[in-house]
Amino acid sequence: MCRNIKTLFNFDPPATPDEIGGAAQQFVRKLSGSARPSKRNAAAFDHAVQQITIAAQDLLENLETLQPPRNREAEAEKARLRSVARFG
Repeated sequence: MCRNIKTLFNFDPPATPDEIGGAAQQFVRKLSGSARPSKRNAAAFDHAVQQITIAAQDLLENLETLQPPRNREAEAEKARLRSVARFG
């Protein structure tokens, strides 16, 4: 599950709230060991996703770098090339 979490820092355009929330949800799924929580645990699951989303947004807003922002399309192309090299 966590292999799908992508780097969200230092991109142009910046990460969207949906991307940050998606990463938080994948993280909570990994921690809980469940893709879909039971009805009994749904509130705790949703609360954790919300809190991690807030923390991740705060982190991304406060990180600093001297590097220029990365281009999303160029990074996606690099990932595709790595995938072809790895899996054929």
